[in-house]
Amino acid sequence: MPLRLPPLPALRFFEAAGRHQSFKLAAAELNVTPSAVSHGIVGLEETLGVELFVREPRGISLTATGADYLSYVSEAFSLIAIGTQRLPNHRANRPIALSCAPTFASRWLLPRLQHFKARWPNANVTVDTSHRQVGFPVDGFDFAIRLSRAPVAGAAWTRLFGEQLVPVCSPAYLESLRDEHGAPSWKKATLIHVNAESEDWQTWLEATGTEKLDPDDGLRVDTIQLAFEAASMGLGVALGRKPLVDRDLESGALVEAAFDTIDSAGAYWLVSAENGERRPELLGFRQWILAEAEQFSCDDASADIHTPQ
Repeated sequence: MPLRLPPLPALRFFEAAGRHQSFKLAAAELNVTPSAVSHGIVGLEETLGVELFVREPRGISLTATGADYLSYVSEAFSLIAIGTQRLPNHRANRPIALSCAPTFASRWLLPRLQHFKARWPNANVTVDTSHRQVGFPVDGFDFAIRLSRAPVAGAAWTRLFGEQLVPVCSPAYLESLRDEHGAPSWKKATLIHVNAESEDWQTWLEATGTEKLDPDDGLRVDTIQLAFEAASMGLGVALGRKPLVDRDLESGALVEAAFDTIDSAGAYWLVSAENGERRPELLGFRQWILAEAEQFSCDDASADIHTPQ
């Protein structure tokens, strides 16, 4: 007797909603309406005779039964995706799909991508900078680059390099902060905050012991890129994040407003499926980006040794 399976479209809705803990985000990922996701999951619950989600005014959460069922459904979709990818000649020439943050892509990845193209001229690369969670291998991505304090279960994580935090501003703005002794007066400074960043001014102020500053005052923006642009326009002092701010420091658009550079608790990681496919160009991409990261770390260490303080 053949196995009786629930409706596969409803299972897809359930997997995405369970992973995102949101009908809205699941709908955006699957290119359907939140109502379609909600109705599909209601139908699935009726078919199974169980409640998969707790629905509250502030959002949804998985029930204990739903969380247990999600682990089986996610594994099933992953096995289907991996099996499909390993079919002979399946999309043999498809692009290498990479997900990463937009500022990292524009300031670190893209300037180096020509080195990969020189080694693999026939390999195409797709870079996705949308702010969404990636599920391996279901979502079709080969790699992601993430800033995280530690690896997360469910994927293979390889550390690339760390991040350093240092205050930066325009040269003219730094001059405007100087007191009668020529030293920057932090009391005059407008702090530029990035709303989405967990490590912001509070982290730097506590680590350096800088006092008499309210870490909540100042200008707020929603991306690192906007923070750097605002600082270069003389609107205040941003918390520079190396390596993302390196280009502005090298060009002179921004300067370090203090010598106190601290290590971030997070690092950049290359993430991929634990049992992903082994296409030659994917192995080549992994080897290339790890070599670039190692070279960057060595160059950065040398610069720190020779930079006068």
